[in-house]
Amino acid sequence: QVHLVESGGGLVQPGGSLRLSCAASGFTFSSYGMSWYRQAPGKERELVAFISSAGSTTNYADSVKGRFTISRDNAMNKVYLQMNSLKPEDTAVYYCKASRRVGPTTRADYWGQGTQVTVSS
Repeated sequence: QVHLVESGGGLVQPGGSLRLSCAASGFTFSSYGMSWYRQAPGKERELVAFISSAGSTTNYADSVKGRFTISRDNAMNKVYLQMNSLKPEDTAVYYCKASRRVGPTTRADYWGQGTQVTVSS
């Protein structure tokens, strides 16, 4: 059974840092691209960062470039999101997602349950 479990969220002051972790099990982690998404109240879920299966490629939303860093440890089946210089607008539930292509037009996607990040003084 597939599990993605996020941790590391919490309350932090503006300018502070948090490191989110996502522990994966039940699938071949090293074959999947991993992403972090977030969803703020009243807003659509948005992509924050992506890392390829081998970790050689990363992409970031413009709003977090230079502040957030995504990384992965395929030996530990974990993906991380280091968040620095946090702003109130970063407040959201953060989700990790595993994704890979399994057919010409088909992808396998798995989601975690999310972890709350609140940036406030």
